[in-house]
Amino acid sequence: MSGGSEDGEPMMEMNTTPLIDVMLVLLIMFIITLPIPTHAVKVDLPVNDPRNQTPPVDPQKNKIIIDAAGTVSWNGAPVDEVTLRQYLDTAAAINPEPELHFQPDPAAKYDKVDQTLAVIKRSAVTKLGFIGNEQYRNDF
Repeated sequence: MSGGSEDGEPMMEMNTTPLIDVMLVLLIMFIITLPIPTHAVKVDLPVNDPRNQTPPVDPQKNKIIIDAAGTVSWNGAPVDEVTLRQYLDTAAAINPEPELHFQPDPAAKYDKVDQTLAVIKRSAVTKLGFIGNEQYRNDF
C-alpha cells in the first residue's frame, strides 16, 4: 500500500476522490430537496358586459378610412394596427364574408396607406374594394 519512494515510506498525499463523491451526492440531494418556486400574481381582469357592447364588425360591409393626419378608422372609430387586424380576422371568419371598403384620403401619407394595406393583406380578407378612386380620374 505504499506509493511513496522505493524505500517503503507511506504516500503523503490524500485521496480526494471519495470526498468529491460525497460532495456531489450532497449537492444532488440539496438540489432535489429544494422547493419549486411558484410565483403567482393575482390580476383583476375586466369583465365584458355583452349587453352593452355593439359588435364592431358589420356582417354586410365594413369601411377602413385613413384621414389626412394618418388616423386609421374602422367603421368611423379610430383603431390601431393590432385592433384592425383583430377586426379583419373577425370579419374574415363570418360566412358569407362581408365586403371591406378601403378609402384613404388623398392627402394621407403613402407610408400609412401602405402599412394599412399590408395589414389587410396579411389577414384572410378576400373581398376588398377601393372607394373614392373616381376623385383621381382627371389626374391622368
